[in-house]
Formats: sequence, structure tokens, C-alpha cells
Amino acid sequence: MNLAGKVDDLFLNQLRDWELARVNYGLLDRVRSRTIDFGEFQILVQFNPERIRSSAAKVDARSIEERPCFLCARNRPAAQTGLPVENDLTILLNPFPIFSRHLTIVSGEHKDQRILKNFLSMLELSRDLKNFVIFYNGPQCGASAPDHFHFQAGNRGFLPIESDFLNGRCVNLLTVRNGVEVFTWKGYGRGIATLRGNNINHIWAIFESFYDSFLLLQPDKPEPMLNILAYADNDVFTVHIIPRILHRPTQFSAKGDAQILLSPASVDLGGVVITPREEDFEKLTANDISDIFSQVCMDEKTILSLLKKIS
Repeated sequence: MNLAGKVDDLFLNQLRDWELARVNYGLLDRVRSRTIDFGEFQILVQFNPERIRSSAAKVDARSIEERPCFLCARNRPAAQTGLPVENDLTILLNPFPIFSRHLTIVSGEHKDQRILKNFLSMLELSRDLKNFVIFYNGPQCGASAPDHFHFQAGNRGFLPIESDFLNGRCVNLLTVRNGVEVFTWKGYGRGIATLRGNNINHIWAIFESFYDSFLLLQPDKPEPMLNILAYADNDVFTVHIIPRILHRPTQFSAKGDAQILLSPASVDLGGVVITPREEDFEKLTANDISDIFSQVCMDEKTILSLLKKIS
């Protein structure tokens, strides 16, 4: 059985045997959604109260040190079984889902969230799990466990960024390097660089160059602030790289009515904004989203400058 088939079995068995997962996946039917139109693109806003654990997670050094790591095998629920794969990774069912099929893919070793040495694994997973988008939330970029390396994955077709890339209204082909197409985005409300090609090593080389150039702008960080989404169609890989400049917007820590409990990560920047509080779901406007994205994401001009340096 191939990996995709094994993941299908994992879902069937976990939803049968693990009550917490069965209940929470059932609750997805009650998730409220609404669409905000930005003209050339749309953002889907969802009210999903079960995601409060992730959105409001304390990720400061002291809080992390004081809590047991919930991704380490010894601390995971007894009912949560895993599917071991290559590169010392284990695929787990995420018990607090956003997607109808939501995975967490964790390292067997308790080590920090870092992408550079794990980027090829991300592409390999996207190749083997073609029905999933593989995504990475960097430390201070939405990862609720920045002390334990992991990816997440969700079923294809859920995130608007997939169709927005295909329709091309906000996308511009900048260059082709070693068979890899390099795209920029314009008028999309968040700066993004996209790579598309069929050679994993060539994509890796361009990503590494971009990473190194970006790191020069954030020399105080353990790694440049990034969210990444990757998926594959017919052995053609698409990788959306979303550089960050801020972890959480001012609205997150504001007081009273000014507070919006939104800590953007890959899913939000991929076009589905998750609000764990009903009051935020009700009041969130296009202006709020534009302001939050502009605070946390790198602007289009700076991304274009970085891409021109490496191309």
C-alpha cells in the first residue's frame, strides 16, 4: 500500500478508536463561515472555537520550558497512533482540525522548528501525498510547538491560494531558473514568492538562496520568519513562500473591543482566516484583515528585491 493509502487507513482507524478526534471532526460540520471580497481575490473567515489552543498558545521561552511537549511520543494521548515515514517523521491525525483531513507530521526527535535542513522532506511529502497541501509554520510564525519540529497537512482544494495561483490575476512570472518558474504576487494583500517546477533539487537550490538572502535582513532570528505551503500535481511542485516580519499583530494584545484574537499562520495567509472567538468572527472586516496582513507579512517590493538578487 502506498503512503496515501496508509494515511486513509490512519484516518479510518483513528476516527473509529479515538473519541476526541471523532467528536472534533464531527464538529467541523458546525463551523460557521463567511466570505470577504477583496475584488481580485476572496478571504474565507471561519469561526472554529476548538482552535483557541493554537491561536492563543503561549510560545515564549518560559511557557515552553514549563509545559510538556505535546508532540513528543511520551506525552501524546494513548489513543493517538502514528504512521512512521522516512526521515524520522511520524504522521499523526490532528485532533483539533481546520481541514476535513488534517495531519500533523512530527519529528521523532525533540528538536527546534527549523526548515532549512527539512525543506526536501517537505517536497517529498507533497509528492507522496498529492491530495494534501503540506505546510510549515516557522517559530514566531504561528507554530504552537516551536520547540518540536513538525509540518502540518490539509486536504487539497480548501485554501483559496491554490485557485488564486491558477487564475493568475495577482501572479506575475518573474523569471525561469534551471527550469523552475519564479513568481511574485501583486495586489494580494500579503507578499508571496512562488516556485514551480519538477526538479526537487533545483527548487531546493532557489529556496536556499532566497533563505540566505532573507536571513541577512533578520540576523537576530534563529531562522528567517517564514510560512510555506507546498503541493504537487503530476510531479510538478508548487511552493508558496510567505516571508514574515512580525509574529502577531497589535490587535492580538489590544484591550477591549479593539482586540482580535488572530495569530496568522499558513492557513490564514493561504486565504482561510480562523477565528476561535465568535465576537471576532462577527466583527472582522476587510480593513482589519488588510491591516493584520500588512503588519505581519513582508511587502511585495522587498520580496521582489530579494528574488531579483538570487535570479
